Amino acid sequence: MVVVTGGTGLLGSHLLYYLTKDDGEKSIRASYRCEKRKAQVKKLFFMLGGDSGIENYNKIEWIFSDLTVPYDVQLLLVNATKVYHCAALVSFFSSDFSKLLKQNKEITASIVNACLDRPNTRLCYVSSTAAIGNSVDGLTDENTKWEMNKRTSAYSISKYLAEKEVWRGIEEGLNAVIINPCVILGAGNWNDSSLSILKTASKGMPFYTPGSNSIVDARDVVQCMIQLMNSTLCSERFLCTGDNVKFSELFTELSNQMGRKSPKYRIPYPLAISFAFLNERLQFFRAKKRGLSRDTVKSSFKSISYSRKKLESVVECKFHSLEETINFSIKNRIM
Repeated sequence: MVVVTGGTGLLGSHLLYYLTKDDGEKSIRASYRCEKRKAQVKKLFFMLGGDSGIENYNKIEWIFSDLTVPYDVQLLLVNATKVYHCAALVSFFSSDFSKLLKQNKEITASIVNACLDRPNTRLCYVSSTAAIGNSVDGLTDENTKWEMNKRTSAYSISKYLAEKEVWRGIEEGLNAVIINPCVILGAGNWNDSSLSILKTASKGMPFYTPGSNSIVDARDVVQCMIQLMNSTLCSERFLCTGDNVKFSELFTELSNQMGRKSPKYRIPYPLAISFAFLNERLQFFRAKKRGLSRDTVKSSFKSISYSRKKLESVVECKFHSLEETINFSIKNRIM
């Protein structure tokens, strides 16, 4: 039995699509919390695979699960042999810190404990580049030390602590691998997580920030995850990153493919941080916060480049270019 947590998320839905295409995986179970989001996954399967995609979608055993409840986690993992833990909360609002700890660190601890109760279970944990440090002298890799400072986001702290739970499980005998993707784009709803940048770009982006980061295609991440889980590798983590790009280049490519004007003006840091502060005040009481936060601004002014050399030494994957990833994401928008 293969179990996927967070099956209705951006990464989880793509993972389920490729797992159901694999004839070797006969039993697939996924957790969900919302019927509407589950229906969006069905749309994704049809967009990517047509009628055969729907046939594959019907192979999934969907389990309504509150992963904050250990009993639900135990039920979800009954007879599990492989567990892909994709469920996570992504928020760059510091006011969500307690939610981030609960959804990321505490749930991961519960998943790890449930896997330890099943000695033959193998875990793939989806961490983040946010749980890895930033090299100031060159490319950041898996050995770059994570250190907390005044610019460290609440999300970064929660993912770092969640990953520590997996390492704790490994010390206790857990068979696990960890993958650390960067900013992920793919097919899906543009209101969700990292895809919100597509919605922003569709309205026009006159401003840009001077930082840089890496963008990776959801299809590439899940292909690497599946290969890692089918290997004998364990007790290792792997950066899974695509093109290292400046945000000005990213925004320009997005604008060009959407028929919008390219950004011309570099926004000053004081103006950006002030606007983010105001938006945080406006969003404070909303359950699902949108728009800029101060953590987002700090990240967008930071330059960082990653190396995926370690991952490429153990898996076979031809990563999509930034242009291909953006094109795929635009053409496969789910409303």
